[in-house]
Order: sequence, then structure tokens, then C-alpha cells
Amino acid sequence: MMPTHPVAHSPSHPITQLPTHQLPNPMWKITYRVHRQKGHEAPHYDTFQVEVDPEEYVLDGVEKIWAFEDRSLTFRHACHHSTCGACGMRVNGVEKLTCITKIKDVTQDGGTLTVEPLRNFPIVSDLVVDLGPLYRKMEAVQAPKVHPLSMAPWEGEDIRPPKEVPAPPEGGEYIRLPDCLECGICISACPVAASDPDYLGPAPLAAIQIQGLDGHPELLALADSQEGVWRCHSAFECSAVCPSNVDPGWRIMDLRKQVATQRLKTIIG
Repeated sequence: MMPTHPVAHSPSHPITQLPTHQLPNPMWKITYRVHRQKGHEAPHYDTFQVEVDPEEYVLDGVEKIWAFEDRSLTFRHACHHSTCGACGMRVNGVEKLTCITKIKDVTQDGGTLTVEPLRNFPIVSDLVVDLGPLYRKMEAVQAPKVHPLSMAPWEGEDIRPPKEVPAPPEGGEYIRLPDCLECGICISACPVAASDPDYLGPAPLAAIQIQGLDGHPELLALADSQEGVWRCHSAFECSAVCPSNVDPGWRIMDLRKQVATQRLKTIIG
């Protein structure tokens, strides 16, 4: 009878140790403090003890609460990679897209993480707000619309990228196209929007700046109105929280210059 050896000590079965960078992260136990409000009831907060990987995102924790603790929790989520803008919330008092906000960046093991709905919008339920006011303002400023499915480029069109990217014009450079998600985060952070619901707000004014005022008298009228560029207090809170680096604060300042130029043209003739 052949002697047996523990596998771990057998020379034919050497122990393989994972490199340190491949070891799983130690799990954290944190407290989620979640804003709750249904219908016309008074707002309150519920707390949940959640075990998370610190590399996970704030939205992952909210989804765990819904899946394992409370199916009545209401929140928005869709793409999970900062494309749709649906999961905007306030995390520890700061506006964030929760699908790209890592837990380790906003709390620590044993810490508390407070999630609340965006400000300056009507609350629908728990963490969900009505973004209708923003959408209507974006429509008023003629922000570019998404093509209907009937006009989708993949229907009979060759949408493959070119083999070579053409060089920019002489002396020019490529610029990144603005990528506003219409997530409402800038409106939530704006101190003026908090006191004046009629103010156009950062995203709509940035949309006007992107289009330009030349040949758009209707946009000039909106930008130069009482609720337009002159209502902005230049706090730049909008730019600080924008997840797409649209920099609406800078765009509003640039739009002011455009409006002033148009005024001078009118005076000079």
C-alpha cells in the first residue's frame, strides 16, 4: 500500500499564492442612512447595515438594500457607467452620480454614508425626483434632441469608424464635444435654483452657449432675460459637481460675454 501525502505538502502539487494585488479586498461594514418619503408623508431617514467591497460603488450598496433589506425603497438606475444620468443623488451632502462614486472615496470601514434625493426638484418617492422642470427648460432652449429610432444610424448606414482620424485644421486642435447627461446634478447644487425655481439654471444656459447666439434671437432673449445669465451668482457649484466635465459655470460666464456683445451691436447698430 502506497503512503499517502497531504496535497499541500506534495512536491507534485506546489502551493500557488496569488500576488498581493490579486487578493480580494477585505469587506467593509458601513451604515447607509437613506432618505425616505412616500407621497405627502414627512421625510425621515432609515438606516441599514450593509457589507460592501470598498471598491464597489454607492449605487451597488443602494441596490443591495433594495434586494436584501427593503423592496419598497425607490431609486433610479439604468446604465451603471455614467451614460444615462439616472442615478444622481446627494451623497454625504454632495451631488454625485452614484454609479461612478466609489464607496471608499466617500466613507470608511465602519462609517456612515447618507444618500438623499437631488435638491430643487419635487420629490416623487424616496430618492426619486421629478426632473420634468429641467427637461422643459432644456426643450425651451432648443437643446439638441436624441434622434427617434426611425432615424437611427444603424438602419442601412455604415457607421464603422474611419481607418484614419483626419488631422485638425491648421493651427487648430480637437475639442471634446459637451456631454450633458441632463442628470439634474448641477441644478441641485446651484444656490440660485434653490431660491428661484424660474431661473433657467446651469444646464439650460450651457446648452444656449454651446449653440451660440448668432442667428438665434429667441435664445438671446432667454439668455438676456431676468432669469438668464444675469441671475447667476458665479458660485461655480455646478461645475464642481458636473460628472461629464461640461463646466456649465464657465459656459455661463462665456454666454454673458456673448450677450454683452449682442447688446453693443444693438446700440452701435
